[in-house]
Amino acid sequence: MRKIVNSTYISLDGVIENPQNWTMDYFGEEAQGFAREQLFASDALLMGRATYDGFSQAWPAMEEQTGDFGARMNNLPHYVVSDSLEKGEWNNTVIIRRADAVAEIAKLKEQDGQDILQYGFGPVSRTLMDNGLLDELRLWIHPVVVGTGDPAELLTREGFAAKFDLTDTAVHSNGVIIATYTPKPS
Repeated sequence: MRKIVNSTYISLDGVIENPQNWTMDYFGEEAQGFAREQLFASDALLMGRATYDGFSQAWPAMEEQTGDFGARMNNLPHYVVSDSLEKGEWNNTVIIRRADAVAEIAKLKEQDGQDILQYGFGPVSRTLMDNGLLDELRLWIHPVVVGTGDPAELLTREGFAAKFDLTDTAVHSNGVIIATYTPKPS
């Protein structure tokens, strides 16, 4: 059975939105190595509509500068949970309707293969958590306070609660800590 691994950048004040604005100073060799290992341990990407929109616009143009990392991002199957997206333009896009998401994602997990990687934490992540489908949460904790407080920009929103066990940590020399958690059964 495959694992679903969520990988999310987070600031010290809980912000996860627009990481391109506050993480780049911390994306050195150690982070690149970890990101590479994580991506190449996966053979599918799972995302919501907002992440898909950003990735599908950015990654096709980045393959030349990122080499085989970009090629892998572009060529893996992309599973998108969305009711509004009719057709995915990015390579290998499969659209999963919200009403079918739990059953379809459970089927994906049952298939043989590598991990299923999810970037960012939003409604799809909460659906995974609510239904026991998320296997690991990797928080890339950045030593920065972003200073925004809009609930839509934070890791969690009102009404979502969960408990986790810490299973691994990676501490980078620039202060980034990647904490890996597994959800505790509720």
